[in-house]
Amino acid sequence: MKETGLSKILRFKNTVFTFKDISLIWAETDRNLVKRRINYYVKTGKLYSIRKGLYAKDRNYNKFELATKIYTPSYISFETVLTRAGVIFQFYSQIFVASYLTREIEIDGQKYYFRKIKNIILTNHKGLEFKETYWVASPERAFLDLLYLNKNYHFDNLDPLNKEKIFEILPIYQNKALEKRVKEIYGA
Repeated sequence: MKETGLSKILRFKNTVFTFKDISLIWAETDRNLVKRRINYYVKTGKLYSIRKGLYAKDRNYNKFELATKIYTPSYISFETVLTRAGVIFQFYSQIFVASYLTREIEIDGQKYYFRKIKNIILTNHKGLEFKETYWVASPERAFLDLLYLNKNYHFDNLDPLNKEKIFEILPIYQNKALEKRVKEIYGA
């Protein structure tokens, strides 16, 4: 039995796909043909159009995966990671993402806040973990990302952080002020 375009998409673990992802999955270079096929699957309810150029298998897509597909390269970081790790007690409903630009957007009632971070940091995978379909910062990397952008940020609980990991990741920022601030916090 010949595999359809839709069945090729459904085989993937991903819940969110860009237009380019779908073109590659289908091994199709004709943009108009890809557009027509995607539009057909959206109209028949077999794919969900999240926004222009972004599609999901259904409405139950992974919001972290979407966050890292909107602007690439990017990864989940900052308050999103630190709240889950217990470093920050304040609840944030928006998803914070490290990216090459600063933007705030809302999709399907979910706010995504992108913070610009230097390319040399953004593309370095030290302290990042790949979670099947997207990248997420370790709590130590998220701590450094946030401190890099906001030197006076108040952290509620540093106990969950691994000091050694912080000092392993620190050199990627190439920032003396950040190094000084981390040493002040950890009394090094």
